Amino acid sequence: MNTINIRKFGFAFGLTGALLYLGCIIVMSLAGREGTVQFFNSLIHGIDTAAIIRMEIPWWKALIGLVETFILAWLIGACIAGFYNVAMKK
Repeated sequence: MNTINIRKFGFAFGLTGALLYLGCIIVMSLAGREGTVQFFNSLIHGIDTAAIIRMEIPWWKALIGLVETFILAWLIGACIAGFYNVAMKK
């Protein structure tokens, strides 16, 4: 059976998470507060995001969030690949 390269799969998950984070930054920058609330309320139906959306985020906090998202997504992807590889050996 084939195995999944853990580093590459983790990197793919990390980049995907980072792209989603960048997409969120773009939506918030272009849509403004009301547009952002409407976008996320449509995306996450049944939850009113108006109370939790904060628009005044310094660039350095956004950069830290981007790096943290990449790291967490990399770890998730690496775990999935590792679990898959172990399961396929049996």
